[in-house]
Amino acid sequence: MLAFTFPGQGSQRPGMGKPWVDHESWELVTEASEIAGRDVGDLLLNADAETLKDTRNAQLTTFVSSLMVLDAVERLGFEPSLCAGHSLGEYTALTANGALGFDDGVRLVIERAAAMHDAGTESPGVMSAVLGLDDEQVETACRRADSDVWVANFNAPGQVVIAGSPTGVQLASEHAKELGAKRIMALPVSGAFHTPLMAPARDRLREAIATAKPRDSDVPIVSNVDAKAHSHGNEWTTLLSAQLSSPVRWKQCLQTMFESGIKDFVELGPGGVLTGMAKRTIESARTLSISTPDELDKLIEWIGASSLPTQELHEGEHLFAVERLVVSPGAGVFVPNAKIANGARISVGDVIGMVGDQEVRSLFDGILQNYISVDGERLTPHQPVAWLRTI
Repeated sequence: MLAFTFPGQGSQRPGMGKPWVDHESWELVTEASEIAGRDVGDLLLNADAETLKDTRNAQLTTFVSSLMVLDAVERLGFEPSLCAGHSLGEYTALTANGALGFDDGVRLVIERAAAMHDAGTESPGVMSAVLGLDDEQVETACRRADSDVWVANFNAPGQVVIAGSPTGVQLASEHAKELGAKRIMALPVSGAFHTPLMAPARDRLREAIATAKPRDSDVPIVSNVDAKAHSHGNEWTTLLSAQLSSPVRWKQCLQTMFESGIKDFVELGPGGVLTGMAKRTIESARTLSISTPDELDKLIEWIGASSLPTQELHEGEHLFAVERLVVSPGAGVFVPNAKIANGARISVGDVIGMVGDQEVRSLFDGILQNYISVDGERLTPHQPVAWLRTI
């Protein structure tokens, strides 16, 4: 059981596109530039930190970067059981799973960023992270402030974000310190996101979401608003609208996925912030962050290791053989590796053939029993190629 998670605004960093320029997945950047009417590649390669802080740049570059990483992961043949995204990342998750088309996803993110930027200009606000208090104590600090300040993100145990007017956040911060907060950290954003101060952006975006007509998805996506898994497109029209002025219940999203059987959480996109939140929230979870092509090999090894049988053998279990399938990473004509025959010992990451110009890598250690696909056969993504018995 595997979950893909997608980061939100604030994860962007200068030069985050440079490792991907020569990778096949860079083609998504070109497509996004054509849709947006902007040079997204230049932002990913050359924009400085100050330029990327602009909400309109931060959201678009984070969205495209995350989908570029996803595209590379999908080429390896990996699929999740559940998905979720933090704030902006929810749009990435919906696009990743087909609930939104790529074109619609890009346009919605552009409209969302512009609406939030303008709302922040109309009603100036700030955000701060409160560290070391539980959720209820932070909510108490906001109530005691008796001002325009609310909880905006329930990120992880001891990590809660508050947002509102500068005065409101200052007062709530003082009360939080009185209640024992270890640290109050101002966040570099241009508005009080996920609070009632974003109501103008919500009204503006509602029509754009309805026009995009989110579709049903095969893989459920856990919503920030209610921390429940949804797969029906008509539900997302209201969920995405509500998300702008409602707190992000990320801790609860992680708990929902864990209770559904998820033990492995893979963050796809820049940053790695969500990986830290998952570790704090689910102690027994395995976590991994993928943001560069070099880390794709780590993913192969990481998932391969989780699929291997335990080394502890009980009476009679030495006769038990576990079978594993190797599947196609994409569509194309299959050509087996002529150097690998039945009975060969296979290690995690070994290339056992090609589908078009994509390598078919094994995710498991084992003994090759047989090729299921034959030389010259045209395959679809995730179609079985060969089967192994684990060692």
